[in-house]
Amino acid sequence: MERLPYIDEYSRSIAADRTRTWTALLRTTCKNPDDLTSLPRGFVLDEADPPQRLAAKGRHWFSRYALTFTLEEESPGRTRVTAETRAAFPGIHGRVYRALVIGSGAHTLVVRDLLRRIARAAGTAS
Repeated sequence: MERLPYIDEYSRSIAADRTRTWTALLRTTCKNPDDLTSLPRGFVLDEADPPQRLAAKGRHWFSRYALTFTLEEESPGRTRVTAETRAAFPGIHGRVYRALVIGSGAHTLVVRDLLRRIARAAGTAS
Protein backbone atom coordinates (compact mmCIF):
# COMPACT_ATOMS: atom_id res chain seq x y z
CA MET A 1 0.00 0.00 0.00
CA GLU A 2 1.33 3.42 -0.98
CA ARG A 3 1.88 5.52 2.14
CA LEU A 4 -0.06 8.71 1.54
CA PRO A 5 0.10 11.85 3.69
CA TYR A 6 -2.11 11.82 6.77
CA ILE A 7 -5.24 13.98 6.53
CA ASP A 8 -7.34 13.19 9.61
CA GLU A 9 -9.13 10.57 11.64
CA TYR A 10 -12.46 10.42 13.42
CA SER A 11 -13.70 7.85 15.92
CA ARG A 12 -17.00 6.81 17.38
CA SER A 13 -17.78 4.50 20.27
CA ILE A 14 -20.53 2.07 19.36
CA ALA A 15 -22.58 0.03 21.83
CA ALA A 16 -22.09 -3.26 19.99
CA ASP A 17 -19.46 -5.98 19.98
CA ARG A 18 -16.82 -5.96 17.27
CA THR A 19 -18.49 -8.68 15.16
CA ARG A 20 -21.82 -6.82 15.07
CA THR A 21 -20.01 -3.54 14.38
CA TRP A 22 -18.04 -5.17 11.53
CA THR A 23 -21.31 -6.36 9.98
CA ALA A 24 -22.71 -2.83 10.32
CA LEU A 25 -19.58 -1.40 8.68
CA LEU A 26 -20.00 -3.72 5.69
CA ARG A 27 -23.73 -2.97 5.39
CA THR A 28 -22.91 0.73 5.40
CA THR A 29 -19.88 0.79 3.10
CA CYS A 30 -20.40 -2.08 0.63
CA LYS A 31 -23.06 -2.34 -2.05
CA ASN A 32 -23.18 -6.06 -1.23
CA PRO A 33 -22.14 -6.74 2.40
CA ASP A 34 -21.16 -10.29 1.42
CA ASP A 35 -18.62 -8.94 -1.09
CA LEU A 36 -15.87 -6.74 0.35
CA THR A 37 -14.91 -5.64 -3.15
CA SER A 38 -18.31 -3.97 -3.72
CA LEU A 39 -17.22 -0.63 -2.28
CA PRO A 40 -18.64 2.68 -3.50
CA ARG A 41 -17.55 4.07 -6.82
CA GLY A 42 -14.06 5.51 -6.64
CA PHE A 43 -12.84 3.00 -4.04
CA VAL A 44 -11.26 -0.43 -4.33
CA LEU A 45 -10.46 -2.85 -1.56
CA ASP A 46 -6.89 -2.45 -0.38
CA GLU A 47 -6.89 -4.75 2.63
CA ALA A 48 -9.31 -6.51 4.96
CA ASP A 49 -8.72 -8.20 8.29
CA PRO A 50 -12.20 -9.05 9.63
CA PRO A 51 -13.43 -7.93 12.12
CA GLN A 52 -10.60 -5.49 12.81
CA ARG A 53 -9.63 -3.54 9.71
CA LEU A 54 -11.03 -2.52 6.33
CA ALA A 55 -8.86 -0.41 4.03
CA ALA A 56 -9.98 1.10 0.74
CA LYS A 57 -8.07 3.23 -1.73
CA GLY A 58 -8.73 5.18 -4.88
CA ARG A 59 -7.45 7.74 -7.30
CA HIS A 60 -8.59 10.21 -9.89
CA TRP A 61 -7.10 13.14 -11.78
CA PHE A 62 -6.70 15.37 -8.74
CA SER A 63 -5.89 12.99 -5.87
CA ARG A 64 -4.86 9.60 -4.55
CA TYR A 65 -6.61 8.64 -1.34
CA ALA A 66 -7.11 5.92 1.25
CA LEU A 67 -9.76 5.41 3.90
CA THR A 68 -9.08 2.85 6.62
CA PHE A 69 -11.52 1.69 9.28
CA THR A 70 -10.20 0.05 12.42
CA LEU A 71 -12.42 -1.59 15.02
CA GLU A 72 -11.11 -1.91 18.57
CA GLU A 73 -12.92 -3.50 21.48
CA GLU A 74 -13.28 -0.84 24.18
CA SER A 75 -15.05 -3.16 26.61
CA PRO A 76 -17.36 -6.16 26.29
CA GLY A 77 -20.19 -5.05 24.01
CA ARG A 78 -18.58 -1.75 23.00
CA THR A 79 -16.41 -1.05 19.95
CA ARG A 80 -14.47 2.03 18.88
CA VAL A 81 -14.54 2.56 15.10
CA THR A 82 -11.87 4.86 13.72
CA ALA A 83 -11.85 6.15 10.15
CA GLU A 84 -8.44 7.40 9.03
CA THR A 85 -8.02 9.35 5.81
CA ARG A 86 -4.78 9.75 3.88
CA ALA A 87 -4.47 11.53 0.56
CA ALA A 88 -2.16 13.27 -1.86
CA PHE A 89 -3.31 16.18 -4.02
CA PRO A 90 -0.63 16.77 -6.68
CA GLY A 91 -0.34 19.89 -8.77
CA ILE A 92 -2.35 23.08 -8.85
CA HIS A 93 -5.60 21.24 -9.60
CA GLY A 94 -4.94 18.97 -6.64
CA ARG A 95 -4.43 21.95 -4.33
CA VAL A 96 -7.72 23.47 -5.49
CA TYR A 97 -9.49 20.14 -5.06
CA ARG A 98 -8.04 19.74 -1.55
CA ALA A 99 -9.34 23.18 -0.61
CA LEU A 100 -12.80 22.26 -1.88
CA VAL A 101 -12.98 18.85 -0.22
CA ILE A 102 -10.83 19.10 2.91
CA GLY A 103 -10.59 22.85 3.51
CA SER A 104 -14.34 23.38 3.19
CA GLY A 105 -15.13 20.86 5.92
CA ALA A 106 -17.16 18.68 3.55
CA HIS A 107 -14.91 15.68 4.14
CA THR A 108 -15.37 15.94 7.91
CA LEU A 109 -19.15 16.03 7.55
CA VAL A 110 -19.17 12.99 5.26
CA VAL A 111 -16.93 10.88 7.50
CA ARG A 112 -18.80 11.77 10.69
CA ASP A 113 -22.09 10.95 8.97
CA LEU A 114 -20.65 7.62 7.85
CA LEU A 115 -19.69 6.78 11.45
CA ARG A 116 -23.22 7.73 12.58
CA ARG A 117 -24.71 5.42 9.95
CA ILE A 118 -22.44 2.56 11.06
CA ALA A 119 -23.65 3.06 14.64
CA ARG A 120 -27.27 3.09 13.47
CA ALA A 121 -26.73 -0.07 11.38
CA ALA A 122 -25.26 -1.74 14.49
CA GLY A 123 -28.54 -1.04 16.22
CA THR A 124 -27.41 1.84 18.37
CA ALA A 125 -27.44 5.59 18.15
CA SER A 126 -24.68 6.01 20.74
